[in-house]
Amino acid sequence: MHLDPIMPYLVGSILAVLMLGLVLRAIRLPYVIGYLVAGIILGPHGVAVITDEDMLAHLGAIGVVLLLFFIGMEVAPQKLLDNWKVAVLGTLLQILISVGCVWPLGLFLDWPVSRIVLIGFVISLSSTAVVMKLLQDWKEFDTRVGQNVLVILLTQDLAVIPMMIILSLLGGTHGEACNIWLQLSGAVAIAALVAYIAIKETIRLPLSRFVGNDHELQVFAALCICLGLSLLTGLAQLSTALGAFVGGMVIGATKETQWAHHSLESFRIVFVALFFVSIGMLVDLNFIRSHWLQLGALVILVITTNTFINGAVLRILGDNWRDSLYAGTLLSQIGEFSFVLAAVGIQSNIITTYGYQMTIAVISITLLISPPWIMIIKFILKPNTPNP
Repeated sequence: MHLDPIMPYLVGSILAVLMLGLVLRAIRLPYVIGYLVAGIILGPHGVAVITDEDMLAHLGAIGVVLLLFFIGMEVAPQKLLDNWKVAVLGTLLQILISVGCVWPLGLFLDWPVSRIVLIGFVISLSSTAVVMKLLQDWKEFDTRVGQNVLVILLTQDLAVIPMMIILSLLGGTHGEACNIWLQLSGAVAIAALVAYIAIKETIRLPLSRFVGNDHELQVFAALCICLGLSLLTGLAQLSTALGAFVGGMVIGATKETQWAHHSLESFRIVFVALFFVSIGMLVDLNFIRSHWLQLGALVILVITTNTFINGAVLRILGDNWRDSLYAGTLLSQIGEFSFVLAAVGIQSNIITTYGYQMTIAVISITLLISPPWIMIIKFILKPNTPNP
């Protein structure tokens, strides 16, 4: 009578993640795969232990925010500014080529221009959460490949804003002018803050002096900076993860990152795991069984096409072919922001319900299989990843 109804589900979920984690550690695969598989098993399309997808998605979003916050603490703003060519030209080329590759297929299937552009945008975005987790686990942030991949991912996240505006216009639903100006103002403010941190190199926060060695206050101070900037960018209708990333850069510029790492590390592990579990819950096994042939062909096409598009772009921009192809492999999956674009597509009647389900399935499967795909290509290429 004293047992909380949620307790058996909670214990079962944690046990499933733990068991999968132990298996994956034994065979040297990333824990990301275990989180995704746990989501598939425990979700509404598996044994239905967890059925509240919305709640888990919200908790998972906090995981992405915390992940980007930690990454921001490890990134020097000057490196991002020095790498602007890869960020701007590389991302722009990659998006245009992705749309161009979809165009012949769209013409063959008699798709409208809006659907061609939507699908091109969807496959052009890579997963910040998956790639950053792998780079973090493999300690490759400070390599040339890691820096190139990082700036492309962050620029892709910013590119979601004009993508959504373009899709709204093509779908016949014009966004409000005030929202567009709000987004542009937020983007300019973020750019100015990053430039300020790069110029100053070292800044001092009054807050750090007050929290001192007080562990409890440090937890709330770190969360305040991380979630506070996320809230501001969210209010500006930008990515909340982008705000967290800049918040991490602010903390990193104070040269006092150790207390923030210790204070939030446990939060990050739990919420990042929840994010990947929430992605796994989106995988509808019945839909996959019914359309396995089309899905298999699309997933293979997307993974290989993205690998070579991104690899070719980075090769054009000066990297050697081995590092370029490895970076292209890291960027081969479709990202979490593509779920947002797919939602815009169905709301604007650009794609049908079947097209939406197919898109969600392809995105989810590429997220699931990309870690082993990356590990296989990395083993074959043995890329030389020197520090930039």
